[in-house]
Amino acid sequence: MALLSVTNLTMSFGGPKLLDGVSFQIEPGQRVCIVGRNGEGKSTLLRLLTGDLTPDSGEIARSVGLNVARLSQKVPEALEGPVYQVVCQGLGQGEGALGTLIAERHELLERGHDAERLATIESELSEQDGWQALADVDTAISRLSLEPDMRFEDLSGGLKRRALLARALVGNPDILLLDEPTNHLDIDSIAWLEDFLIRHVRTLVFITHDRMFLRRIATRIIELDRGKLADWTCDYDTFLERKEALLEAEEKNWAEFDKKLAREEVWVRQGIKARRTRNEGRVRELKKLREERAKRRERTGQATMVVQEAGRSGKIVVEVRDASYRWPGDPSAPAVFHGLDLIVQRGDKVGLIGPNGAGKTTLIQVLLGKLAPTTGEVKLGTNLEVAYFDQHRETLDPNKTVRESVAEGSDQVTIGERTMHVMGYLKNFLFSSDRANSPVRVLSGGERNRLLLARLFTRPSNVLVMDEPTNDLDAETLELLEDRLLEYPGTLIIVSHDRAFLNNVVTSTLAFEGGGKISEYVGGYDDWLRQRPQAIVPTGASGKPLASKLTVAPAAPKPRKLSFKEQREADGLRTELVELPLRIENLEADMAAAQERLADPELYKGPPDAIAAAQAALAELEAAHAVTFARWEQAEARLAELEGPE
Repeated sequence: MALLSVTNLTMSFGGPKLLDGVSFQIEPGQRVCIVGRNGEGKSTLLRLLTGDLTPDSGEIARSVGLNVARLSQKVPEALEGPVYQVVCQGLGQGEGALGTLIAERHELLERGHDAERLATIESELSEQDGWQALADVDTAISRLSLEPDMRFEDLSGGLKRRALLARALVGNPDILLLDEPTNHLDIDSIAWLEDFLIRHVRTLVFITHDRMFLRRIATRIIELDRGKLADWTCDYDTFLERKEALLEAEEKNWAEFDKKLAREEVWVRQGIKARRTRNEGRVRELKKLREERAKRRERTGQATMVVQEAGRSGKIVVEVRDASYRWPGDPSAPAVFHGLDLIVQRGDKVGLIGPNGAGKTTLIQVLLGKLAPTTGEVKLGTNLEVAYFDQHRETLDPNKTVRESVAEGSDQVTIGERTMHVMGYLKNFLFSSDRANSPVRVLSGGERNRLLLARLFTRPSNVLVMDEPTNDLDAETLELLEDRLLEYPGTLIIVSHDRAFLNNVVTSTLAFEGGGKISEYVGGYDDWLRQRPQAIVPTGASGKPLASKLTVAPAAPKPRKLSFKEQREADGLRTELVELPLRIENLEADMAAAQERLADPELYKGPPDAIAAAQAALAELEAAHAVTFARWEQAEARLAELEGPE
């Protein structure tokens, strides 16, 4: 039975319809990604599913007692209190609610507890099976690198989003709705989130521009394009192939239609020689053609980007010898990095990866000569023309218009040897005339990114530094940016948590590996994964271990002696732990085959019962996969308990 059923949904905000009669269902066990270009209505659809918006027409039916949680892109303005309390709200609020009890327990433990009240709370937690929920709260806060006792209202926008993500995850909803969940997360946190969602969240609807995240998580893709919905039960790469073929067919059909319309327009202008029935019918047909052409919605054009190169820099762009950096004012504080030796040559494309707070932006400032190293030497090359893309968007004045932000009051911009009107240039970055005259403060995240790219590319450079350029960009714009950066003949330094972007663009990777150590690897993200040390404890600039990351496994303690009954149980668990991964692998292969079956157009030419049977078979496989994964976790945990130290 469907958890959510959407029927003939229509939504508009005064312009063209964002949603034009869309219908679909969400079944238990599905992980659905909503894709589409910026502005196509993806976030609006999520808000409609939670009831935050009312559609112009259509119906959304929810199963009785359905529990839905959503992470939105917008942070609630009125939300305040300690981070731990905010995260616990995902488990319910009010007297006696699980979230309230867990938050109160934490507060009692932090400020010197009332033993009697603490005992009462812990008794109630036991009655409500709340200990796993408490563990989930602690794990989410740790893995997302949050400080539990900081005030939510004092956090940066990125940290607030992470706290809200933790709140959505711990509630164990029937359907979890996530809008760009990987924004502001570092690579390790994204990897943890992927694993958490696959293992613990049965039904998920999400929006993302992170292609690697999408590939790993989604079992079904819903696309919004010009108000219409297309449903694809296939993987992302298959979707891209079929979508391209569909667009080619659409373009061909439209070209043939336009030729026919043009012929009929020529005929009618020549005059109708006689009022015969045949001619009157032809005129009526022409009117229908005109009406059909008027209803056509063209795709929004693709952004056009040109990265300007200044004169060639020297062969050596920057040379670093045994450099360290320590924040001034506290000589006892650990170094952000130390012992760094590095040579960046003209044409290198270097990626920087590491946990949030590790010091990636600080390293960039040192490499550009804006911060002097505490020890060691940083030598800049000759003839450097640097263009800098700032992750915090601090270089955008919120009160200026879009056109003012690019042209500084002029009507013209110069791109290479060509002078363009600023409005035409902004159109290349998908800004309409109205949007070009709007203040920066009303822009969406994706629009701000496109604006910053538009301004950046008006400046000739031979060293391009980009700090998180991929946030909020749709997949098509991301791929275009990748192409332009690959063509760029200058030197590129990029900070990014987009793993696919790093794989596609960079030629070497600088990785923060904890304790102030930075290591260089050839290639992108996947190459780093293959080459990196496996046991590392990443730390932030403070030198403290970041709890959300991998830690060194301690030396295995001596196992305790098992009773005969426990030994038999342990032997059985070991057998299971050999068999379960094979079972999971087989189920995943069967799921892939079932998805292929559902993606086959021939299936939909047959009886409806065949479609329903194929969908039911996939749902059954997905449910079995979830159960098997859960049993694997239980077996691992129980065996670890049995083999614990003496």
